[in-house]
Amino acid sequence: MHLQQREAFVSTLFDDLAGMSAEGSALLANASVRRLAAGAEQPAEATDDASFLIVEEGFVIIRSTRVKTRGVVLCHAGAGALLPAPLPGETLHALVDARVTLVSEATYAGLLRYPALTAAVSDALRATLRQKQVSLANFASVRHVERVRGKLLQLAREHGRVATDSVRLDFPVTHDLLAEMIGSARETVSRAVDRLERSGFLVREGRTYRLLVQPDALFAP
Repeated sequence: MHLQQREAFVSTLFDDLAGMSAEGSALLANASVRRLAAGAEQPAEATDDASFLIVEEGFVIIRSTRVKTRGVVLCHAGAGALLPAPLPGETLHALVDARVTLVSEATYAGLLRYPALTAAVSDALRATLRQKQVSLANFASVRHVERVRGKLLQLAREHGRVATDSVRLDFPVTHDLLAEMIGSARETVSRAVDRLERSGFLVREGRTYRLLVQPDALFAP
């Protein structure tokens, strides 16, 4: 894990923008990059100079470690997503090899001078807020099997790889991780996953899952 300076590079958060200004590109080029190997975890102190993070590659989570007996996943993100910088008592954890841009307050202020970049940041912030809303709503279910099902569907919508008749999650989703995502005990999650597998909702493939759902159904109202 190390910091390095960007060379000519456009962040995945802005790679769909046409005609991005040279000034905006220069701001991003000066931002620091953090590379994390799969399984690596860093405390908030390692990113305390960042206003927010942009996930360029891989899949990461922010986990609260304030309660010693159980971690809680506060947010998850794949390439192109924006995350708040971890606060004290939180850690940044890479589920697969990842690359993250650390955007300082000064760089953030600079980006806001360009309307196209401001719009992209705003869209990413709204997506992050929507994710948190969906995650919180999932806690309304008193049945843990429904919490697990709801979380897997959310992950599939946001990060899944679509096939003809299924959606694959190509990053490790352990029972411990699911438990931290939905606020349940690991043993409870294991029983719920077994039930979902027997019902034909999912297939476990090592530490990844394939959800046996029609891709169009994921986005149905």
